[in-house]
Amino acid sequence: MSRVSLPPLCRRLALTACLGLAATGGAAAPVDVAGVKLDDRLTLAGSPLQLNGAGVRYKAVFKVYTAGLYLGQKVSSPEEVLAATGPKRVAITMLRDIDANELGKLFTKGVEENSPRSEMVNLIPGLLRMGQMFADQKQLRTGDTFTIDWLPGTGTLITVRGVPQPEPVKEPAFYNALLRIWLGPSPADWKLKDALLGRP
Repeated sequence: MSRVSLPPLCRRLALTACLGLAATGGAAAPVDVAGVKLDDRLTLAGSPLQLNGAGVRYKAVFKVYTAGLYLGQKVSSPEEVLAATGPKRVAITMLRDIDANELGKLFTKGVEENSPRSEMVNLIPGLLRMGQMFADQKQLRTGDTFTIDWLPGTGTLITVRGVPQPEPVKEPAFYNALLRIWLGPSPADWKLKDALLGRP
């Protein structure tokens, strides 16, 4: 009798285990990047996102920050990232203290170096707003985090140390211009570009 009932019991236990994994998002372990833990999956504006790739931004030999790119599904080219619909996120954690205004200037320079000239005139208002936001932060310290989100219907929302910054930039072209800082033809860091695209 026990031999007959054992297989269904095993099947029920296996099913329970699978359901438990599903409830915890597949029990995927956080990804460790230079000691920073990045969730493999998260939910943004009600949409599930997964970590497309993550890496470290170096300047000379110094680690500046980690960056993780979250999308609805994994892709492997800049064109696919820019064309992806739905919410997107770039999550950044500082690995050293830096003047926030200086970082804002570097981001602006990255946009200028990777955006078509024809687009720049439309990007200037968003860049000025972003530059002021970084200037207001004064200093970003080791361990500080900020996210750059694309929220359909809302726009580009930057959240610093968990505090959303006011006045999202509504134009989709602005978010894609920010993505090109890391994924454009002249990226901030070539190794980081490959890492964000999930390339080995």
